[in-house]
Amino acid sequence: MRFDVFTLFPTLIQPYLETSILKRAIQRGLIEVYIHNIRDYTTDKHHTADDAPFGGGGGMVMKPEPIFRAVEAVLGIPPACPLILLSPQGRTYNQEIARELAEQPRLALLCGHYEGIDERVREHLVTDEISIGDYVLTGGELPALVIIDSVSRLIPGVLGDPNGAIDDSFASGLLEYPQYTRPAEFRGWRVPDILLSGNHAAIARWRREQALLRTWQRRPDLLTRAHLSEADRQFLERLKQQNASSTPDSSKHPHNSD
Repeated sequence: MRFDVFTLFPTLIQPYLETSILKRAIQRGLIEVYIHNIRDYTTDKHHTADDAPFGGGGGMVMKPEPIFRAVEAVLGIPPACPLILLSPQGRTYNQEIARELAEQPRLALLCGHYEGIDERVREHLVTDEISIGDYVLTGGELPALVIIDSVSRLIPGVLGDPNGAIDDSFASGLLEYPQYTRPAEFRGWRVPDILLSGNHAAIARWRREQALLRTWQRRPDLLTRAHLSEADRQFLERLKQQNASSTPDSSKHPHNSD
C-alpha cells in the first residue's frame, strides 16, 4: 500500500517511519510512504505557503496554489487516489474507518497547519476529511501518522502475528482483554491460573469474557454496536445482576435531616 503525505514540515513525519513495525513494513515492501514538501511547489524566493486571511483575524491560512500544484504533480488530475484532509471538521476516526481505508491501494494525506487551509482546497481538491478526536492540534502531521500506523497494521504481513490486528482493542468492537507474560508470579501477583492451564477453549472464553467485562466497565457505549453472541449477552446480564445486587439501596438507609 502506498501513502502520499503532503506537508509543510516533512521532518515531523520521517522519524516515526524509521523505527519498529513501520520501518520493517517499509523495508519488506509492504507499505510505501512518500513525503511531499508543499513549499517545494511555491514560486517565490521565500517559498511562501501561507498568507493572512481575507476579512481580517489572527493567524495565517495555507495558500491554495502550492497545494494544488503539489497534489496535481504527484497524483494527477483528477487525483489518482483519495485525498484526505486531516481536519477537526472531518468525520471522527475509528477502527471501522481504518478498515475502510485499508481496502485502498493508495491514500494521500493533506496536513493542515496554522489557522487552516484555503476553503477552495476543501471544495475542489479534497475527497474526504478526517479528525482523530474532538480537540485541536498544531497541525495535521500527527493525525497523518495515526492513520498511517493504524491502517498499516491491517495490511497482511505487517504485524508479526497474523492475528494481531484481529485481537486489538476495537477490532472486534470491544476493548482488548488483559495480557500477561513471564514471570508467572511477580511481587506476589500471579497470572490468572486459566492462562497456564493449556485449555485453549477455556482460555478463549476467559479472554472473551474479560474483553466484555472491560468494555462494560470502561466503554459501555461500544456494546451497543458490538457483535454479541448469546453467551456474551448472558455474561453481560450476569454482570448487571451482580452489580445491581452489590449496589446499596439508599431507600433502605434514609439520612437524618437537620
